[in-house]
Amino acid sequence: MTTNSTADLLQVLNEHGEVVRPDLLPDASTLTMLYRAMRRIRHFDERAVVLHRQGRMGVFPPYGGMEASQAGTALALTPEDWLLPTYRDTGAALAYGLPVSTTVAYWRTSPHGWAMPEHLKVLPFYIPIATQYPHAVGCAVAEARQGTQNVAMAYIGDGGSSEGQFHEALNFAGALNAPCVFILQNNGWAISVPTRTQTRATNLSKRADGYGIPGVRVDGNDIIAVYHAASEAVARARRSEGPTLIETVTYRVKPHTVSDDPSRYRTEDLTREWEAKDPVVRLAAYLRAQKLWDDAHEDALQSEIVEEFEAAVREADTYPEPSPTEILDHVFAEPTPQLRAQGEELRREVNA
Repeated sequence: MTTNSTADLLQVLNEHGEVVRPDLLPDASTLTMLYRAMRRIRHFDERAVVLHRQGRMGVFPPYGGMEASQAGTALALTPEDWLLPTYRDTGAALAYGLPVSTTVAYWRTSPHGWAMPEHLKVLPFYIPIATQYPHAVGCAVAEARQGTQNVAMAYIGDGGSSEGQFHEALNFAGALNAPCVFILQNNGWAISVPTRTQTRATNLSKRADGYGIPGVRVDGNDIIAVYHAASEAVARARRSEGPTLIETVTYRVKPHTVSDDPSRYRTEDLTREWEAKDPVVRLAAYLRAQKLWDDAHEDALQSEIVEEFEAAVREADTYPEPSPTEILDHVFAEPTPQLRAQGEELRREVNA
């Protein structure tokens, strides 16, 4: 996989908890905000796996170990901006503001999770690889033509950078000076295919050079560096200075999905190395060393997170079971004649 070389990697807090760029350290309130966000989305990831084992959640793609990459980018946005996640970016959507109950419903394949809240510009967790990037360009261009300063942030994994839509979107965004921030989470694997097998490139952020836009490579397990890079890119887009590609170098320590067995295609030695670079533990250690966090803070936060999650699950449990016809309800704002005919046929079959 791509090596974590500090020579070309933006880093503020290294894996040993040492500050290597004190000039980029945010204030204490921002540091604790970043930590709280990572703890919150990690709890969802861990509990989602448990719910799946209990038969109370559908197939779920864990993102544990990638909390800094997801929270650190999404927190650079405002609710007026667009967030376009992949199926592995539940953490980013939660950090952006997607309600936990809606998120649980989505991964239960309930219609109550299909429609995103009207107050948030977040798209569903699309499964097709790299479609998020051209969609983001469209959202960004639409915002620019309306005269806003809103931006669009889209995510893909390292495997997505091998898709044609990755290149088309970067070219499109550069040519139109679209206010986009492209997040490329290099987590080492495209299902069972390692990054080194996909490409000989060792710095995927340099692909931005071919389209005349900036590329930044950042330690994806250092949320301070990720948040800084994302905030700079968002500010640049708001100033009408165009798109940015950010490669966050991280690692998928969890399986591809809850139904995956990673031991079939990788050893656990490298995974253990990356577990030692845990983004949540890294920032917690620094906060404690700076006397900004202690056991009392941690206990209070955990109680708050558990209460929020359990209340959301209880709410999701009250949602009625979907009817088969609901699968057609959200395809178009106004159903086409074909959809209406299909709906009628499906209703007849159900009633029979």
